[in-house]
Amino acid sequence: MGCVRPSGLATPIRRHLKDPPSVKVLHVIPSLSPRYGGPSTVLPIMARALVAEGVEIDVATIDDGDLGVSSYATLDFQPGGYRRIAFALQAKSCRIALSLGSWLQNHVSNYDVVHIHAVFTYSTLAACRAARRNKVPYIVRPLGILNSWGMENRRRRLKKIWFRLLEKPLLDQAAGIHYTSTQERDDAARLHIKSPAYVLPLALDLGEFHEMPPATSFLARFPQLQEKKILLYLSRIHPKKGFDLLFPAFAELLLRFPDVRLVIGGDGDATFIQSLHLEAKRLQIESAIIWAGFMDSEVRLEALAAADVFCLPSWSENFGVALLEAMAASLPCVATDQVALAVDAASEQAVKMIQCDAEELQTALFELLNDADLRRALGERGARYAQDHHGMSSAAKRLRALYESIS
Repeated sequence: MGCVRPSGLATPIRRHLKDPPSVKVLHVIPSLSPRYGGPSTVLPIMARALVAEGVEIDVATIDDGDLGVSSYATLDFQPGGYRRIAFALQAKSCRIALSLGSWLQNHVSNYDVVHIHAVFTYSTLAACRAARRNKVPYIVRPLGILNSWGMENRRRRLKKIWFRLLEKPLLDQAAGIHYTSTQERDDAARLHIKSPAYVLPLALDLGEFHEMPPATSFLARFPQLQEKKILLYLSRIHPKKGFDLLFPAFAELLLRFPDVRLVIGGDGDATFIQSLHLEAKRLQIESAIIWAGFMDSEVRLEALAAADVFCLPSWSENFGVALLEAMAASLPCVATDQVALAVDAASEQAVKMIQCDAEELQTALFELLNDADLRRALGERGARYAQDHHGMSSAAKRLRALYESIS
């Protein structure tokens, strides 16, 4: 990896592909830090799968401090054959990288399609505008932010003004909007976006889940979990994730299963996390919670291997990558009907789906923790569903077909 100026980024790089690429695609995403959850985790996997399908891929992103960008930008090849271009962050509070904007204006015409991830961000505005000016078709994946919950529960007035004046005109001119579930598409229909809607579910490289680490690896990290039943939450820590359902449900569950422990894996806003600690103390469940913090890929697999039940009680999820990972690991899963993946998987009895209700959540968790055979059967169905519906190769083929149809 090395620091480069605009002229260096303009130089074409010959790829060693067996066949000429069918299409050249630029992905633009505000961050690739895994601390931001599913979108940042999935995109590198998606990029590798697309390269394997004969698509030439570059990924442009803004550095959060993890990638080592010191002045302008860095570029390097990533495992799997795609090129990552990371731009220096100028304003952390609003995630602005002016170097990204200028680079897009100069080089977006080198691509057949631009695939833009997120809305209400500088990178999205810059990429959409550059693509329009250079007459390059672009697709926007809104990451669930256009859902009712996302529009109504955080900076509501600002989002409405921003959407009307800035975001919607660009979305209306897109070659397509990439939704990851029918639920996300149907919820966003109230916004009357004129562009075609494409529902293309996300997928994972499921190979890492075929041979899970032993449960003892995670127990060695947290010996206080020895001989305990483990309820696992593993996702970004955010108000929409349903802690207001999970904590009361867990408090009731603890009365019936004194040996159950709630493991919370993930990172988030420090003020919100502190409020969760205070709520746990108020409910007298703090001593039964393990705050495991952010988990890298190794620890994440260990946690999935050691847990008895996985829970994602979100108020809004346009897909649910964390749920898909737990299913792929054969872990029995409980999720609300606001998690799009859960709605689809529940139709094949691959997930225990509930409404957003603490009592209903407690009942579902009790049933699973009380019945090993039920846990085993649900976990097996979940793993089979993940393998059959969300393998990365089939998802990459669908994306390639979309790119070719609009380029």
